[in-house]
Amino acid sequence: MNDPLLASMSPEELRSAMHALGYRTQADLANAIGVSRSAVSLWLEGKVGVPRPVAMLLRMLIRARRRDF
Repeated sequence: MNDPLLASMSPEELRSAMHALGYRTQADLANAIGVSRSAVSLWLEGKVGVPRPVAMLLRMLIRARRRDF
């Protein structure tokens, strides 16, 4: 199974996802997904990988925003 939704997320992709979803700060994203701001900081610095469930959630939210209902 090679589902791109389940792939890990690079810091660059995380930054892009934040922008696409309208989160301007690390704190905005952290509050929205229920994690600490320091966790988001570590992900953006590439010191800790973005957890796959978080990557999947962000990708699903981006896809949902792009859909025409």
